Order: sequence, then structure tokens, then C-alpha cells
Amino acid sequence: MTRLTHVDASGKANMVDVGDKAVTQRIAQAEGHVVMLPETLALIRSGEAKKGDVLATARIAGIMAAKRTHELIPLCHPLNLTKVKVDCTIDEALPGVRVTGEARVTGQTGVEMEALTAVSVACLTIYDMVKAADRAMRIEGIRLLAKSGGKSGDFRADDRPDAEKMA
Repeated sequence: MTRLTHVDASGKANMVDVGDKAVTQRIAQAEGHVVMLPETLALIRSGEAKKGDVLATARIAGIMAAKRTHELIPLCHPLNLTKVKVDCTIDEALPGVRVTGEARVTGQTGVEMEALTAVSVACLTIYDMVKAADRAMRIEGIRLLAKSGGKSGDFRADDRPDAEKMA
């Protein structure tokens, strides 16, 4: 079993020392979605939500959240992000909104938490902006899709042997 990096030998939580790690380009991608009533999705699509442009606000909220991940998640390092991208796409089949996020850094530690935080906060923002119309919305499927860079190498969620079970 792999040893947890944020736990010391005595079982106490600690911040990992990344000082000796190589500086590399690191990229992480994440996804999630908000499932809602078709009428709620129509409200978002029309741009007539009382709080304003739902998708644009969610994108900005996700980007802002990625930049503050170290303030939200204990033991995360503050990072000088080089890129954060959040996309919110209407999906009639859900019905709802699919959110994807990407974070990039050239540094000594990964950006998985930043990508996941961006997606999570974008989904929460969508919920907040139209909750008056549909309090039963569900935020689902938040997960890391891929990451590259660093000592542990690349990861792709779809490459896992149990990927079908997780979908």
C-alpha cells in the first residue's frame, strides 16, 4: 500500500516538503456536472435567471476558486498558477450543465486540487444562481480526469482498470 504523503510517521497531518522536488510543468483536468429540471436548464439557456449570466459567473467563480485553493484545503501549497480554464456546457441529455476545469503550473507540486476546486465551485455557483427555481438540483461526478508532470507521472481516469465501474 502506498504511504500517504500528508501523514507523518506518527500519524499526524503535515504539509509535504516539496523543496527538493524537480520543477516541471504540471497540468490537471477535472469534471463535474449539475443535473436539473429541463425548465431550469431553459432558464439558464435563455439568460433570464434573476441573478444574471449563470454560466459566465460560474466560469469566473471556478477560476477565482482555483487561485485560492490553498486557503480552502488544509495542507495545500500556494501555487503560482500559469493557467486556469473552466468551461460550462449545457447538456440537454442530463439535463443540466457539464463543467470541466484545467489548471497549470510550472512548479514543484501538482495542481489536481486546483482543478477539482475550480469545478466544484463552478458547480456550486450554478446551483446558487438558480436554486430558487430548482432546489432539487444535484451536483454529481466531480473527479480528476487527468494529470501530468511530476515524479508520479501521468494519470488518466479512463486508463484505470476499474474505470467502467466508476462511470
